[in-house]
Amino acid sequence: MKYLVTGAHGFVGSYLIREILKREPGATIVAVDRHGAGTRLDLLDLDACTALLDSERPDYLIHLASLSSVAASWHDPVASFTNNTNIFLNVLEGVRRSSAKTRVLSVGSSEEYGIVTPDQLPLRETSPLRPASPYAVARVAQEQLGEVYMRGYGLDIVATRSFNHVGAGQTDQFVISALGKQFAELAKGTRDTLSVGTTSVVRDFLDVRDVVAAYCALLARGQRGEVYNVCSGRGVSIADVIAMFETISGVRATVAVDPSRVRPVENAFVVGSNEKITRELGWHPAYSLEESLRSVYEYWYGR
Repeated sequence: MKYLVTGAHGFVGSYLIREILKREPGATIVAVDRHGAGTRLDLLDLDACTALLDSERPDYLIHLASLSSVAASWHDPVASFTNNTNIFLNVLEGVRRSSAKTRVLSVGSSEEYGIVTPDQLPLRETSPLRPASPYAVARVAQEQLGEVYMRGYGLDIVATRSFNHVGAGQTDQFVISALGKQFAELAKGTRDTLSVGTTSVVRDFLDVRDVVAAYCALLARGQRGEVYNVCSGRGVSIADVIAMFETISGVRATVAVDPSRVRPVENAFVVGSNEKITRELGWHPAYSLEESLRSVYEYWYGR
């Protein structure tokens, strides 16, 4: 089988490629990214997208390429929309024009659910979408474009609403990795305080190794046209994560709120239900949050 992975050199892409090759050692991987080794491609170039897909004609396409930071989307909403929705549209159009029988995995976000209250948890695939950031709007548009191309052009598309990923190698642009890096610095004595945003928010964190296992399961057995939450089903506050990092690192942190880390609009509660993917595909998370946090801390401590 041939797999084309966009954003292949990003955090999730490297884990996904290893997972595919572990499951299918003989698989062909077409690694597409704007940077690094492999196939360099600007996904905003429709003609280049079409030419690549017509040439490679992959069995599976996993679309990971994105600007996935909610905070960054507030600073540059146009770039967020262009580099999420528009690049996905070009990928779909490239598949359509190539007439290849390619199964597409459209990776979306839990941010699509927007602002919710505790009584609306856990979030299910049937929950309403109320995007509350430029990034979230772009992800909803991506998902809806997928539905249009599936119904209108007959493309084989499966979509996710993926919740917060964690794991070694993630940039410190994201909260867990940022905290892990700071705790490593605190342990080494190169930092005095822990800089944080809003610590009361509750999130559903899932190890990246579990994420890519879910993606492989969805490629193999997910239902065409369906959307699946990819999540742990467990809500944890950032304050609780800090306490867990304190235990892992052996460091008691002095916490300081950094206004630049506080978003203009914050989702206080984001916890998903993984009942659908578990029931239909038999997927279950294999890693605990404690294991994930330890891997993040050890990654940064080693650097």
